[in-house]
Parts: sequence; structure tokens; C-alpha cells
Amino acid sequence: MKVDFLSVPKSVSILMSPSSLSYGMKVAICVITLFLLFLIYFVNQYMLRRRQKEFAIQSILGMEERIIARLFFAETSVMGLLSILIGIFLGVFCSQLITAMLLTTYGKSYTLSWTLFPDTVLLTIGFFMLCFLIVGIFNTHTIQKTKIIDMLASENINEPKRKKNDWIHLVVMLFDGFTVWMLYTGIQLIYVFYDSRFVFPVKLMFWGNILFPVITLIWTAFWLLKKRTSYISTLLLGLLVCTILNTFVSASVPALVKEYTLSFETHTIYQYLLFVLIELLFCICCFFYLVSRFIIFWKEKSPEHRYTNETLFFLGQITSKLNTTSKTMTLICITFMFAIFLFLASPILVGWASGYLEIRSMYDIQIFSRYNNVSNEKNLPHNNYELVTDFLTEHNIKTTNDCTFSLYLPNQDDFYHRQKYHFPVVAISLSDYNAIRTMLGYEPITLAENEFTTQWQSIATDEEREEFLKAHSNITTDAGELTLSPHSSYQEPMGETIYNSYTDVLYVFPDHICKHLLPVIRNRYIITTEPISYESAQGLEQAFLAEYPESTNSGVNYAIRLSTLQINSTKASIFVLQAAMIYAAVILMVICLTILSLQQLLDANQNKYRFSVLRKLGVENIHIEKLILKQLGVWFGLPIALATMVSIIVSAYFIQTISTEISAYIGFSTLMAHIGMTTGILVLLLICYFISTWLLFQRGIK
Repeated sequence: MKVDFLSVPKSVSILMSPSSLSYGMKVAICVITLFLLFLIYFVNQYMLRRRQKEFAIQSILGMEERIIARLFFAETSVMGLLSILIGIFLGVFCSQLITAMLLTTYGKSYTLSWTLFPDTVLLTIGFFMLCFLIVGIFNTHTIQKTKIIDMLASENINEPKRKKNDWIHLVVMLFDGFTVWMLYTGIQLIYVFYDSRFVFPVKLMFWGNILFPVITLIWTAFWLLKKRTSYISTLLLGLLVCTILNTFVSASVPALVKEYTLSFETHTIYQYLLFVLIELLFCICCFFYLVSRFIIFWKEKSPEHRYTNETLFFLGQITSKLNTTSKTMTLICITFMFAIFLFLASPILVGWASGYLEIRSMYDIQIFSRYNNVSNEKNLPHNNYELVTDFLTEHNIKTTNDCTFSLYLPNQDDFYHRQKYHFPVVAISLSDYNAIRTMLGYEPITLAENEFTTQWQSIATDEEREEFLKAHSNITTDAGELTLSPHSSYQEPMGETIYNSYTDVLYVFPDHICKHLLPVIRNRYIITTEPISYESAQGLEQAFLAEYPESTNSGVNYAIRLSTLQINSTKASIFVLQAAMIYAAVILMVICLTILSLQQLLDANQNKYRFSVLRKLGVENIHIEKLILKQLGVWFGLPIALATMVSIIVSAYFIQTISTEISAYIGFSTLMAHIGMTTGILVLLLICYFISTWLLFQRGIK
């Protein structure tokens, strides 16, 4: 059944102005829905295999193969069209729910509107009918090329033997090439960034990213020399151990970079995150290839368990399928892992973006500058951005608060100190700071004549604050020495543009001190009486950028942020991201569970004789039902349990890496509630698939 989610962006685009939201959702949904092509193909293959005996009998009775193929194609097309129509009908209801959620996000009222859009209906029907046409062509070709004798004997064919050129050889070859890349990257890092003064964990991270890839390559070379006397299972077991060690040292790179503020490039951190992902995928491949070997080894070494009740039959059922479906199980596990991660990451990313939006859009108008590319102090900005004042007057936009202020360097010599992540902390005058606090509804503060205090971003940790304040209890400025105030820090949100680049702290100095300091940044914050309309906000942004471009010849960088534009664009992006991630996760999960279920139902059809032999041998039905339950538990449990375990590890690492942002923008209690609700939905979906497969399997073997 295909739900017509394409009607969601259409209805949203009618109810709201941003057309980018409609376009973004259409693109995301169409791309994700392409995955359904694989599911349609697999389901058709299942139906084709189930009806091969029927096709053979029709051929024997004189019906031509092309007629049989066309009839089968017509049957699947009719069923597909029926499911599309039902999906469109259900999509109308689902679109109302999703549209209501979106409009609630924007703070707009919502009324039910049962509208069916002809273009989206035609697009949905055309898309899925094209999928059925492509799959139908393959099915027609298969029916015409299959021999009648093979169709008649399809239910009695044993599992095919493993081919000599197995897929795992290609995986190992690609992984060895990937290991060479890891080794090269590790050598580059040591050559560029290594310092003997680093602490031991950082040194271990540097050398581990060279040592463990070398061990991995040596193990592969050793196995190649002993290939005639050793199996590939031996190679994979060693590679699995090496890969686990590689995963730990690769994962330590982003964590230690953040912990010790190492000056790695951003692309290097992303590169090591990619390394971790590839290593985890290789571990999954090794596991499913080795698990059947482990079962066979355990069966041979434990005769006391092998001959207990129906264990021998059960192990035979498992190993016979694992020998030929290890690749399929690996793909299912990897896909299921991505689905779980998408479910878990969705509330994290959405909550992060929503919380960050509140910090970014605290003022109706924010104007700020950056001196990062300014080479001469004479080019620093000193104007008050009068163009904005003229625009507001011309469009009759009234303001309640308007503050134009400068940010100063405590020491003029710091003007040329611009090392990334180590920019100097700037200062603001007490009067300007109190004006902004009043604008935001906070109480003003006071300072003694030679005292200073600090203002911190919400993402700064307690440890960072304590360490900084301990090291800066006294400051020497161009206007004299200042002592830290007893009330040493304030943490109320005041936006991010009030801080210098790559810093999370702001000094607050008395006004008479700031008069003798070098102003390097010129900002202006405005709060209007009424929210600025979307059209007026666009006009102001265009007018401002025409006179104050982002990059100028003097090196000053200007920027303007309007809350109206930020809120509209960011919330649209958040909704598209959330809808795409959840939709993709549902599609991938349904594909995995459907394939697992159909595999077992096909196995039930092919193994009726085996289970009938058990009954003739006197095995009671209750034991057969338990045997089926254990068999389904293995086939559902192995890929899902491994995917869940890996997803939990990856998600925990992801959460730990951005724990500061989660604490600042989301809150761990809110995040855990979202994750708990998501987990409950996943478990419920899994239980429904498992129970339905179990019941159909029992019916299939009777």
C-alpha cells in the first residue's frame, strides 16, 4: 500500500507562502520513495517463486509462456493500482495530520480541508505504475526463460552451494584498500600536527591510527602467504579483531579534538567519522559470514547439545540458509541499522536546530560585522547603519528597542591575533551591555570602577567557565588593570553575534575603560513593535546587502539577520529534515521487515516436507511451534539485534560528541522522552511483523 505523502507539500504550499518548502519535500519524498522499487521487485520475486508450479501446469496445458507472463503482469498491476488508490485515500488523512503539525510549528491556526490535488495524484500513480512496469518486464523475461521442469521442481530444490568466488572476497579487497587510505591519513596527521608535548591519550590516538592499520595489512599479507593451508574464516576473524581496534582509535579523533581543542581541519574530523562508519559496516559483514561457521563448529564440538530434542533439525535449518543468505542478511542488518539511527537522530537534530533558532533570532533585526580579514585598523567600521533607520521610517515600522554598540579588544596588539579557535576575547561597555539586557527583559548589573565580569554562551560547559575564570582573575588592558567581579559570570542567552569569532565568552568593562580601547566590531540590535512582514524583511535584507556586502575591499564582513526570514526558512528546513528522516526510516524498516518475513514464508512453503517428517516421527505440534518460534527468533533476532546494538553505540557516541549542544538547546530529559517514544514505536512494529510471520509460517507448513 502506497500512502500519497506528495499531497502534504502541495497543501502546505497553498496554505503558506514559502515555495521552497513544497519543492524540498517533493524532492525528498520522491528520492526516498525510490527505495520502494527494491521492495516491489522483491515482493514480485516472492510471488513469482510461489506460483512457479502453477505456471508450469499452465504451460503443460498448452498456454504460451508469453501469455502466462502477461497474465501475471496484469494481476500484479491490478493489485498495485488498487494499493495505490487506497494509499492515496489514506494519504489525504495523513496529509491533514502532517499539515496541522507544520502549521502549529509556525504558530498558525488550522482547519480541515479535504482537498485532492490532481497533479499529485497523477504523479503518484505515474511513479508507481512506472515501477510496476519496470519490475513486470523483468518478471516477464524470467517466466519466458525458466524451463517447465525447473518450475515443477522449484519446491524441492535444496539450497544452492556456495560459489567459489564469494562476495566476501571483494569486501575484504575493498577494505584493505580502505585500510591503506587510513594509514596514509594517520601518517599525514603525525607529520602535520604531532607534538611531543601532547598528553598520553592524544599520543595514543596519533600512533594508534598508524599501528592498527599496519597490523591489519600485515595480517592480510600473512594470510595470503598461508592461503593454501588456511580458510578465509581465519582471515576474517583476525580482520574483525583488528577492525574493532581500528574503530576505537578512529572514534577517538573527534572526541579528543574537542576535549583538547586540537587544530585539526573540519574535513579531517568528517573523514574519521567516515572511517568509523566503514569499519562498523565491515564488522557486520564479517559477523554474518562467520556466524554459520561458528554454529557448525559448536555443533561438531558439542554432541551432547547437538542430539538434544530437535536441536539437530534446528541447526540444520539455520546453517543451510545462512550459507546462502549471509549477503542478504548483511544488507538487511546494515539497512536496519541506518533506519534505527535515522529514527534516533531525528529528534536530536530537530531539537538542536529548534533550540539554536531561538538563540539566533532573539532580535527582530541583528546587524553585525567581523574584522577577520581587515589588515588595517583604519578600515574598521564605526557607522551606525543609518540605512536601516531610513528603511524602517519609510515603511512605518516602529521599534521598542534599538541599540548600536561596539566590541573592543582589551589590548590593541591582539588585533593581529587571528589563529582559528584562538581569537581574542572582546569586551563590551557596561552601559551597552545593560541596554541589551533591558531589551531582553533581564535586570541590569553594576560594576565597581576597576572591575569586570563575563558573559557566556549557553554551549559553554561549567569546566570551561571555571578554568577560564581561574586563569583570568585579573586582566591588563590598554587602559589599566581590572579585577574580576565577585559576580564573575552571566549566562542569560543574548545571541551569538555578541561574541568574537570562535569564542564563547565576552568581557564586560566599565565605560571609562572602553573609551581607551580599540573597537573592532560594530553591531546593532533592534526589536520592533510588531513582527516585520515577510516582504518587508526581504526588502530590508536586499537593501542592506546592496550597501553593506558580506565581503568588502577593506576586509570588513557585514551581515544582517531578520527573525522573520530566519524563522520561516529554518522552520521549513527543520520540517523537511524531520519528515525526510522519519519517512526514510519507516521505508527502510518496512523493507527490511518485509524481506525477512517473506524469506521465512517462502522457506515454510519449501520445507513442508521436512516438517511433515517431524510429525511422522512423533514430534508433537507444541514442539514444532516452539521450533518455528526459535527459527524465526534467529532470523529476525540476528540482524535486528546486531543492528540495534551498533545503532545504540553510534547514537551514544553521537550524543556524547554533541552533549554540550544537547544540554544547551534541547535538554537530556526531553531528548530521552523522544527516544523512548521512538523505541516504543519500533518495538511495536517489530512485534506486529514477527507475530504475523509466525502465524502465517505455521499455516504454511500444515
